[in-house]
Amino acid sequence: MFADRVEAGQRLAQYLGTLQFDNDVVVLGLPRGGVPVAAEVARVLRAPLDVIVVRKLGVPAHAELAMGAVGEDRVRVLNDDVVRQAHITDEEVESISAVEWREVERRAREYRAVLPREPLVDRTALIVDDGVATGATARAACQVATEHGARRVVLAVPIAPAGWTRGFQDVADQCIALETPSGFIAVGAHYREFEPTAESDVKRCLVKAASTPMTREVSIPVANAHLVGVVSVPAQARGLVVFAHGSGSSHRSVRNRFVAGQLVEAGLATALVDLLTEEEDRDRRLVFDIGLLTERLVHLTAWLRNQPDLVSLGVGFFGASTGAAAALSAASQLGSAVAAVVSRGGRPDLADAALAEVVAPTLLIVGGADTTVLELNRLARARMTCPTDMVVVPGATHLFAEPGALDVVAAAAAQWFVKYISPDPDGAVSG
Repeated sequence: MFADRVEAGQRLAQYLGTLQFDNDVVVLGLPRGGVPVAAEVARVLRAPLDVIVVRKLGVPAHAELAMGAVGEDRVRVLNDDVVRQAHITDEEVESISAVEWREVERRAREYRAVLPREPLVDRTALIVDDGVATGATARAACQVATEHGARRVVLAVPIAPAGWTRGFQDVADQCIALETPSGFIAVGAHYREFEPTAESDVKRCLVKAASTPMTREVSIPVANAHLVGVVSVPAQARGLVVFAHGSGSSHRSVRNRFVAGQLVEAGLATALVDLLTEEEDRDRRLVFDIGLLTERLVHLTAWLRNQPDLVSLGVGFFGASTGAAAALSAASQLGSAVAAVVSRGGRPDLADAALAEVVAPTLLIVGGADTTVLELNRLARARMTCPTDMVVVPGATHLFAEPGALDVVAAAAAQWFVKYISPDPDGAVSG
């Protein structure tokens, strides 16, 4: 017995969290009752939330009995046994289908206005409902996901009758139910509260999903090591900013996380990944090995661009201290594949000959009180041929620890990246 759909979603999410899902998973709720359940699953798995709109096809004069279901993209699933036993004509099937398809299209338009469709091509579609009875709508949802290009389809519900998976073996790669009681009567009988889910509740879940960035930890293999960090992706991301940390810093840096947070609020995905392992970071020679840092950053960028939710995004680099030199050196190698570079208190001079090869528009942000680094930045800028600009933060020292200094850094960086790597109005990515 579940208290309500939210608790059912939390319990289902707790179980699903023990399984191994790739970063390519998309959680798809069945409107309306499945969406509150799916929202909890998406939150725990840190995966994007979406919907698949399907409608049951009721038997004439017995609408509660399903003879099939229809879904987006004109998908229809029929229970041939029910159709035959109820003596339903082809004309009746077509007439009822037309009515329900119109409702599918209406709901889809409303939901997509709140949260645009999440691409499913070559991804895992994790379809969630509040339960399975006849399974007609869930079957339709599985087929819709396949039609949309899903590589793998998983159906997960809190409650289902015993032996329920037999009806899905041809449309789902995996079926999961928390409870399969032998005395199953109806889905609602296993909830203490099972009021119909309102359209406003569905939209509220979608609005919350649209405003919540998806954050996940990553571990990326390189040679005999793994680079670790975090990736955050807001809904409808406008670009991807890859951080190159400086000496003595990491993806856990409060300063880096603050700037990354401001970039995410501006609609930019961020990747804070350490270019050195913890053991390597203790070797001061490696901290200043710009060649190694550059090689790692190029490898990291290629890995990120292969992730399904990042593959279409323009890329920018944010470098701090020695990381700025690696960012500029990597940008010189990657050419137009890098749309913009921002250096915070950086050492661009350490990029040496690579400076003249950078084509990405570059912004240098330096503290006014960081006089030595300020002069090095001015000299480096003079050697660059790409579009450049410099922001000098009055009174700020190397770490920008002064009140308000880091706010200036974050605002200037966000403006620069949005200008050069965010999508054009027609949807194309600049850079």
